[in-house]
Formats: sequence, structure tokens, C-alpha cells
Amino acid sequence: MLVRSALREYRTWVIDSRYWNGYVPRQDDIIIATAPKCGTTWMQQIVSSLVFGDANVRSLPAVSPWVEARFRHTPEEVHRKLATQQHRRFLKTHLPIDGLPLYDDVKYIHVGRNGRDVGLSMHNHYSGFNETQIALFDGIGRDDPVVGRPYQRPPADPLQFFRQWIATKVTPGPVNGPPNPFYFDVEASYWAERKRPNVLLVHYSDLSADLEGEMRRIAEFLGIVREENLWRALVEAARFETMQSAGDELMPHTKAMFTGGSRRFFNKGIDSRWREVLMDDDVALYEARVRELLTPGLASWLEGGRRRAGDPPSVPD
Repeated sequence: MLVRSALREYRTWVIDSRYWNGYVPRQDDIIIATAPKCGTTWMQQIVSSLVFGDANVRSLPAVSPWVEARFRHTPEEVHRKLATQQHRRFLKTHLPIDGLPLYDDVKYIHVGRNGRDVGLSMHNHYSGFNETQIALFDGIGRDDPVVGRPYQRPPADPLQFFRQWIATKVTPGPVNGPPNPFYFDVEASYWAERKRPNVLLVHYSDLSADLEGEMRRIAEFLGIVREENLWRALVEAARFETMQSAGDELMPHTKAMFTGGSRRFFNKGIDSRWREVLMDDDVALYEARVRELLTPGLASWLEGGRRRAGDPPSVPD
């Protein structure tokens, strides 16, 4: 049953939240909702293994479409694809929860990650687009009066990118964050809904520390039961090294989008890499932004997941 319709529209060079207007839910749908570079593909692979009950390599965009990706398909195309899927559907989004319709019989899985790692991973991602992909984004931006300008190229220096990203000022309106909705807005939106029984928050650090334990937690949330003799293979299929090795099959579109193809997309998968890159002043900038925009409970969870903050529904703010 519909709890509420989307509350806000988001449009950038990459996304258009209006694509969700044609969404017809099924009672067992799963929506994997994350800020970019927080473990989206990782969660898609985990859910794929659980839904299909095997470790087979599948094209994740084929079985788990990114609904609002305006550069990849039209609204009609993505909804035709969703309508024909016979397996339990698991959809991808990078929208804050206020950009989505909220249903009480659809499962929402949100993956969070330490923002310092997110910023560095974003730089690797955004600076890896090839000229053909950038030209496509340019055309979308020019043709959409809301966006109204070419794609914003990131600086080559990751520290310069990080400092600009931290300083992003979000203003009311549909254009939010270059080129996806602002990380802090996405995190705050799902944190606010964390006590709903159909919303599960999972953290990148917890996945890194105990992948099998978190996968079992996800399976329980989704009501999926798998035979014990399958679990070793399911967990192995979701390890970063396994996914990186199968990158061309899991994410086939990356060959046409990125310099370096899937190897660029599946970069390092390291938790706390920011410690090797950021300067003290950069960390101070990040911490100041966290104090400005996030509640203490959310800040603690983003810092280190359930092992640091506790289970999100029980964390007070």
C-alpha cells in the first residue's frame, strides 16, 4: 500500500526522479537505495545471490535496473523491462527517500559508508568517464532546462575534488549535487526512516568485517531462506575480489563508459582508505560538515556502522 508519493523531484545530468512516476510495485519488491559509491553494486550482488539462490554471474543492470538513470534508458524502456521480469525484483536507486514513492509492502535496503571514503571513491568514478560518456551527459544537461548546462568535469586532483565536494551548498530545487544527489542529504533521508519495519540500514564497514553475518541479516529481512550448504558459495560470490574478477560480466556497460572499463569501476573496495590520502585540514573540513548536517547518531553510524553505533533503529539522536 502506498504510504506517500515522492515529495521532491531530482534532475541532473545522470538522474531524473520522474522515471519513478510509472513504477507499479509488486508486494515482494526490493529497492536498493544508496548514495553513489557506498556499496550499491555490492548490495545488488548480495541480493542477486540470495534471490536466485546460486553463485552464477549475471549482468546486474539486466536483473536489477537503475530506474532513474536517464542516460541509460527512457522511462518507458525501464518500466517495460521491470514488467517482464519473472524473478523477485530488486531495483537500484541513488535518490534520497523523499524522491521515491514510499510503500509499506516494498522492502528498502539502504547502504551507508564513511563519507571520507565516499568522496575519494567518487573522484575515481567521476574522473574515469570517457569522452563519449561525458558528451552524452553534456547533451542531457543542455536539453533539460532545469539543468541547463554541460556536465561539470571534476578536478584531476582528488584532494581538490574532496574539498569542493565537502563545500557543496545545496539549495532548494530539483538540481541537487554534482552529478547525483548530495551524499549527506541521502544519508539523512534514510536515517529518518530507519525505524520502519520495511527499511533496513546496512553499513559498508559491517559488510567488510563480517560479510556472511550481514548477508544472513539481509536474508532474514527479505524473508529468504537458503540451504546451509549454499552459503559458502553465496558469500564467496559477493566478495570484492570475486566481483572484480567477474567485472565485465557483472557490469558490462562499464566498458563503454569508463577509461579502464570494469577495472576502473571496481577500483579498490578498501575500507578507511581515506587515512592514506586526506590531510588533517581535509579531515577537519569533513568533521565540521558532519556536525553541521548530521545528527550525532547518524554521524556515529556513518563513522563505523553497527559495531560502533549499534543497530540503527535503536540509536537515539
